[in-house]
This record gives sequence, C-alpha cells and structure tokens, in this order.
Amino acid sequence: MGTTTTAMNWLVFSYSLPSKAQSSPRVTLWRRLRRIGAITIKTGVYILPAKDECIEAFQWLAQEVQHAKGEALVIHVEQFEGLSDEQLIQLFRDARYNEYEEIEQKATEIENTLNSATDELIKEQIREKLAKLQKRYTEILTLDFFDCPAANSVAIHLRRIEQLLQPSLIKPSKPVLLSDYQDRQWVTRPRPFIDRLACAWLIRRWINPQAIIRYSLHPQPSEVTFDMKEAEFGHQGNLCSFETMLLRFGLEDSALHTIAKLVHELDLRDGLYLVPETVGVETIVKGWLLANLSDTELETRGYQLFEGLYLAFSQFNHKM
Repeated sequence: MGTTTTAMNWLVFSYSLPSKAQSSPRVTLWRRLRRIGAITIKTGVYILPAKDECIEAFQWLAQEVQHAKGEALVIHVEQFEGLSDEQLIQLFRDARYNEYEEIEQKATEIENTLNSATDELIKEQIREKLAKLQKRYTEILTLDFFDCPAANSVAIHLRRIEQLLQPSLIKPSKPVLLSDYQDRQWVTRPRPFIDRLACAWLIRRWINPQAIIRYSLHPQPSEVTFDMKEAEFGHQGNLCSFETMLLRFGLEDSALHTIAKLVHELDLRDGLYLVPETVGVETIVKGWLLANLSDTELETRGYQLFEGLYLAFSQFNHKM
C-alpha cells in the first residue's frame, strides 16, 4: 500500500464528550484510536486514510461517543490547509516506526538471551516471548498503511530468532515432478484433520484440480497414499505430511511455507513454530468434526479454509 502520485483521500474524526463525563469513556476512546492506527494533528482531531476498514472503524467509534452522550463527526477530506499528502503520510510512517522500534529493542533482548541459553525451559520461555512479539508485529503491520521502511528489518529480525530456535530439520529424499502426478488417484485415512485437509487442498490447488481423493484405511496398489501408514507422502523425521509434500514437489511459495508452519504446529505440537492463526484454525476444524460432516464435506470446507489462508498469507508476505 505505497504512495502514488494521485491525490489522497482522508478521513477526519472529531468528537467531544460531556464535561461531566467520567474519565473511563475518554480513556477507552483514546485506546481505540491508537489500536486502529489513527494519528492526530491537533487535540480532538484524528486522521486515517479513506479506506473501507478505516471508515467502518471511525463509524463504530462515532456510535460509542453518541452512546456516551457525546458528539462525533466523521468527515471525508481531500486536502488539508498547510499539510501536504506527503507530510501526512510521513506522520503515519513515523508513528509506525516508533512502534516497530519497540519490537526491535525487545527482539534484541531476547536474541541476546537466546545466544547464551542452553536450558530447554529457557528456550521455551523465549518462544513465548517471541510469539507475543510476532503477534504485536502483525497488529502493527495491519495499521502500516504506507509501508514504513522499518517493517522489513523487524520481520527479518523476528525470522532470524525463529530460525535460531528451530532444531535441524530432516529433509526428505526423492524429489518428484508435478507432471508425474497429474492423473493419479490419491488415498488417505478417513475423518481428515489438519494435515490431511491441507494435503488435499495442496493436491487440488497445485497438482491436479480434478484429482480423485479417496478416504480409506485400505489403499489400492495404484493409489498415491498420503498421511497414513507407510504412505508415499507421510511424516518423515520431524516433518508433517504437508511439509514432506512441499519439499518433495519443490514448492517454494512463501505463503505455502507459512501454512506449513501452522499445519506442523497443529499436527506435531512440538512448539517449533509460532503462528497466531493456529488456535482459530483448530477450533474451526474441530467444530466440523463434532458436526459429524462427511469426509467429502470436510475436504470441501478444508479447501475453502486453506485457500483463504493462502490468499491472506500471500498478501501479508508481500507486504513483508
């Protein structure tokens, strides 16, 4: 979401609360304005770029002000007297820079601790701290409307710490060609959960959209087995089946590897990767199983879920 030569459109939010109002609504509004990434150029006047999500955020805040017996205005503005678009954009970048700098400092602290850590308990504590930093980084990134340059260096730093916390991965042998699996029938265990659903999505999305996938404990000799006993594409070392497929097919897409971290954590639960979406994804899939959906319906919904994750991670990784 970088700058362009065309004129920007802005949103202005201004509000007032009754003079006798308690301090609680004022503090709540101030915190909410910070959480949505608004900047202020004078007391009581806040600005956001005129994006759909920003319009909605200001409209919700206006309702909160009205519920507190106050008054609020949301105004569309094309130009500010005495402030150019470039100057406003720099104010947004400066605000995000300060927030990124806080993460950078904390990342440096935990990396220094990690460099001298030998006890696994200490490393687990570092993983927890890193997870919080990654969550905070994601929150800031969603409010980084004008691509603050500091974002990239912070992302690299967090990735470096994540890599230092990882044990050496065992890479599977025997790379294969996508072209050799275009007209094959696949089979895996019934009642697919995270790893099998991700593999099924990968097969249909990247290998063969018309693939036949069967759910059975008894594979036929001609079928390609995945995520089951003695499968052609299964767990290998500390890799889940989805990771094995990515590596053997040579798929290097960054969003796929973000999904692989999520699948790995939910399948192996070894604390190796820290992906904020894991809890939500697990809850959704468990709900489908509790609803006693058929294997075919689970696969259909799983495809939609992982397709959505892929598109979201692709956009996120592009910003990074």
